[in-house]
Amino acid sequence: MTTQPPAVSVVVPTYREAGSLPLLTQRLAAVRESSLPELELLVMDDDSRDGSLEWARASAPEWLDFIVRTERRGLAPAVVDGIARARQPLIVVMDADLSHPPERVPDLVAALTDDIDFVIGSRYVEGGRTDEDWGALRAFNSWVATVLARPLTSARDPMAGFLAFRRSLLDEAGPIDPIGFKIGLELIVKCGVREIREVPIRFSDRHAGESKLNLGEQVNYLRHLARLYRYRLGAGRRRLSE
Repeated sequence: MTTQPPAVSVVVPTYREAGSLPLLTQRLAAVRESSLPELELLVMDDDSRDGSLEWARASAPEWLDFIVRTERRGLAPAVVDGIARARQPLIVVMDADLSHPPERVPDLVAALTDDIDFVIGSRYVEGGRTDEDWGALRAFNSWVATVLARPLTSARDPMAGFLAFRRSLLDEAGPIDPIGFKIGLELIVKCGVREIREVPIRFSDRHAGESKLNLGEQVNYLRHLARLYRYRLGAGRRRLSE
């Protein structure tokens, strides 16, 4: 008896990532050929105007959808829009800049079982790591952000943007309204995720372009955390009153 390969939608939010998209697509094409023939790629682009759209029109394969977004722009809203457009039952979210290794997509998908709701491509479990040139300041900022989120989840790398889950996980979720970059933490809290598996990855420095992380996004993260803590507290009160 042969097992049908899982059907997967890979959602990639982008803004001015023209330098990375061709190589990302090439590496995902190899994944598609070797193990996930039903993989589709949704590039959710925030109106970059950097040549990305022209590249997609000229060179993108038929299994890639390039969607230009002009309203409610931002990484997390782009992911939410991508999930809504996804045609496959399994969703993978990853960055465009090749900091997340596309070759690990099958491992994240394989880790989804009847008992596992959510899978993270993790820097901080055994076997995971970051590039040596990632920098002490970035590592410190990541550690602080993780500590601040600890009461919300036991995941070792809740800040990760490399995620896999079933689309059906969102069927009974609370309102998904993230701020900033941390879509994974939003989904963990709003979808009531209980069982998480973390698959070790090597997190690389971006292939091209510039990081979007700045002081404004750090402030957005604090605002997002406050909103998630209020949501969790409200959910707990509702359960006590039932």
